[in-house]
Amino acid sequence: MNFLTTIATESWDLLLEASAYVLFGVLIGGLLKAFLSPAAVAKHLGKGRFLPVFKAALFGVPMPLCSCGVLPAAATLKKQGANNGATVAFLIATPESGIDSIGISYALLDPIMTLARPLAAFATAMVAGMAENLRRSPEATLITATPPCEVDGCCDGTDCPPAAHSRHHSFSEKIRTGLRYAFGDLWGDIAPWFFLGLILAGVITAIVPDDLISSYLGGGLAAMLLMLAFGIPLYICASASTPIAAALILKGVSPGAALVFLLVGPATNMASLTVLGNLIGKRATALYLTAIAGTSVIWGLIVDAIYAGMGIYAKAAMGQAVELLPFEVQLAGTVLVLVLSVKPLGRVIGSWLQRLFGRDGKGGPPSGCGCGGECHPTSGFPVSHQ
Repeated sequence: MNFLTTIATESWDLLLEASAYVLFGVLIGGLLKAFLSPAAVAKHLGKGRFLPVFKAALFGVPMPLCSCGVLPAAATLKKQGANNGATVAFLIATPESGIDSIGISYALLDPIMTLARPLAAFATAMVAGMAENLRRSPEATLITATPPCEVDGCCDGTDCPPAAHSRHHSFSEKIRTGLRYAFGDLWGDIAPWFFLGLILAGVITAIVPDDLISSYLGGGLAAMLLMLAFGIPLYICASASTPIAAALILKGVSPGAALVFLLVGPATNMASLTVLGNLIGKRATALYLTAIAGTSVIWGLIVDAIYAGMGIYAKAAMGQAVELLPFEVQLAGTVLVLVLSVKPLGRVIGSWLQRLFGRDGKGGPPSGCGCGGECHPTSGFPVSHQ
């Protein structure tokens, strides 16, 4: 009983610390969806070896999409004319970072890790994208059609030039669309993984002795290689990986090793790697994985050197940003997050029960995934489409 109480207490404390920042990040992600046209992004990613990669990495860093959710978005960009290097850069930068995960990093980690995470994601995306375009000369045919309107689908993308379409909807309509997407679709996709991350963080805190990790896997190359082996096949989004990284640091893992997990966990998993093989080719996928692993370890070593050089003890610096928020704000944010999570969590639980018992309650495989959309093949969690 004490074990379960410890898990619940630790998970609740993390939720209390992170909720306000989660809400802010999700809000910004929704507004990006409403105001940033995919066509405007895609037209910059077609010609050239280096500039499209830079733009794709830069566009990808704030996008709040997970490793499977980014796949349809990247496929759309590729169909619209993005070359392989730009596609690879977008595929790496987007799941490794995001406005939502940056906010959670600031709440649960510290300013150094909050800054290092998007910088490392950008650098990793640049390395992989440029390597792919140097390996194979980019050839792309730019398609100028505008995707359907994000607000209400009024524009089919064929007879509606972007300049004309920009006058179709008012600023307030786009704001409402962004809010609906942020606290509907976007949070619906993130919520199950976020709460799973909180629970896993609580489990780590409860069962791992304080001196075990610090004695054997505190830092250095060995710890980072272990994080690679642990993070590469794992299916976890950037937001959900943050509380796990916080728990690992509290147990003695170096911030550099935790950063390796934060980078490879969201960017790779066995399901997405399989899809990537079909989207960009097996060689490009191998290069994608190698670039993520190598660059993540380099950044991990750099971050550990920064902490050592500045004389900062990572455990002491964690979570200080939360002190800026009154307890009432933290509690209000937590209540709002819980209210917004009822529907997506209920959908996932219903999907699991459906898989377990079948539609007729007698067992057997159900028809459909029960997520209101596409589900991950093993977990049953919903997968974001854009």
